[in-house]
Amino acid sequence: MKKILLASVALFGFAGAAAAADLPVRSAPPAPIIAAAPIFTWTGFYVGVNAGYGWSNDDFDAIDFADDEDDGGFVGGAQVGYNYQIGSFVVGLEGDIQYADFGREGAFDIDGDGPDDGVFESSDWFGTVRARAGVAFDRALIYATGGFAFADDSTGWTVGGGLEYAFTNNLSAKIEGLYVNLENDDDFDFDGFDGETDFGVIRAGLNFRFGTY
Repeated sequence: MKKILLASVALFGFAGAAAAADLPVRSAPPAPIIAAAPIFTWTGFYVGVNAGYGWSNDDFDAIDFADDEDDGGFVGGAQVGYNYQIGSFVVGLEGDIQYADFGREGAFDIDGDGPDDGVFESSDWFGTVRARAGVAFDRALIYATGGFAFADDSTGWTVGGGLEYAFTNNLSAKIEGLYVNLENDDDFDFDGFDGETDFGVIRAGLNFRFGTY
């Protein structure tokens, strides 16, 4: 009887092991999918504001000004532009309009015998349309810029450069320097006035970027 019971237990044991072997093997859970971090690019449109300091260097060598002290002051305005990145190189186009509180105003001496009634007052605004080209080091961009400048009836050119850094995918800050040279369409005709106005600008700016990342 004992042998029969042992044989029965052994038989059920083998049958259970065989049944367990036929069960499907549970696979390990799939590894979680981690999305790749977006690659930053300077490509896209942007708008922004800026503020800084400008100083005038009007070319009136043969004119004696009665009041020639107001030749530097606040500059501020807004800009809009587009960048396109190719590898590490970034090219773009930017336009801006600026308020400038550094114009000269005062009586001037035309004939050398004292101040006349004429008053020269420079424009309190100017604008530029410039190409930009630079090299990007991830979120930092070093660039040169240059193009067309205008103010009232004056036209001319501008050149400069700057550094821009993107703190987020949408916000970037920059510091920029420009030299602007304008040929005035003046209303006066006398010796010593060549109608040329040039000035420098140092400004900081903040841009909101509509990037393609």
